[in-house]
Amino acid sequence: MTAPGYCRERKKRRQAAALQMIEIINRQRAHKISTKSWQHFTKHTLAAINPAKSSATIVFVSDAAIKKLNRQFRGKNSATDVLSFPMRPESFEAGTQSNLGEVVISVARAARQAKENGLTFKNEVEQLILHGLLHLNGYDHETDDGEMNRMELKLRRKLGIDRA
Repeated sequence: MTAPGYCRERKKRRQAAALQMIEIINRQRAHKISTKSWQHFTKHTLAAINPAKSSATIVFVSDAAIKKLNRQFRGKNSATDVLSFPMRPESFEAGTQSNLGEVVISVARAARQAKENGLTFKNEVEQLILHGLLHLNGYDHETDDGEMNRMELKLRRKLGIDRA
């Protein structure tokens, strides 16, 4: 016979896991993407940043696609490495929103940056996912006096992300 508290706790963990959804979308062909490994990394990273927010989408795209998004949403006519698009809950969803939004990564740009910085492609993408997820959690390195950078460095160490 099991203790009632244990059963309730196990049920809560199953429900939380069911609510967590990490979606990986690959919209490019330049590099092979392992959906399962990026789902695992993103899940682990989200838990380290903010366990209450457990769902996000990671989208891998080409330079041309991210340039178009950067121009459309930021007014910058250039490719970038990562963009974050926070999910804005509707008024009737207040307090129930667990999906943070989307992190869009240029795979070609990530590969170039990895090479330039003496990193593996995997390490570069890990750093970009972490950076994007921090933005989705409200951090902004352009306005926060280094708070996001400090948090990013702390989480890189915690998650074992190598940086040159």
